[in-house]
Amino acid sequence: MKTLLITLLLATTLTGGSIYDFKVEGLDGSDINFADYKGKKILIVNTASACGLTPQYEGLEKLYNQYKGKLVVIGFPANNFNGQEPGTNTEIKEFCKKNYGVSFPMAEKISVKGDDTHELYIYLKTQAAAKGFTDPVTWNFGKFLINEKGELIATFSPRTTPMSEEILKYLN
Repeated sequence: MKTLLITLLLATTLTGGSIYDFKVEGLDGSDINFADYKGKKILIVNTASACGLTPQYEGLEKLYNQYKGKLVVIGFPANNFNGQEPGTNTEIKEFCKKNYGVSFPMAEKISVKGDDTHELYIYLKTQAAAKGFTDPVTWNFGKFLINEKGELIATFSPRTTPMSEEILKYLN
């Protein structure tokens, strides 16, 4: 509980920061630097390989390729929901490539809820709450959409498919 309190206090101070202040390690060991995506929209999604929603990888890849010049999709594998992402970073990377041809950036496996929530997700959830958006991290494949200026502009529930009109209206 004490850790959660400290984390929430830290998150409050982070809300004055920017998404562009974050760097995370990718599944392949390279850095994913959010500052590299200034001027593009960013769709951040917590993912899992053994979930009923896992086929959304296909839609995420299609979305990424269709809007490549103005959108980047970044996946965040997380094992927070019924152990549906049990693999190692290497296993996740191989699964995504082999089964869905994933070419969009994938971060290393993190935690998206609980006492060990990754600081990026603390930031995103705090931003969502401050803007009155629903926290989409209720299951795997919750989505946060960031605009070209680094501002959170929408959240989407896990069941919102990547190619849905609900998401596409922000890209067209």
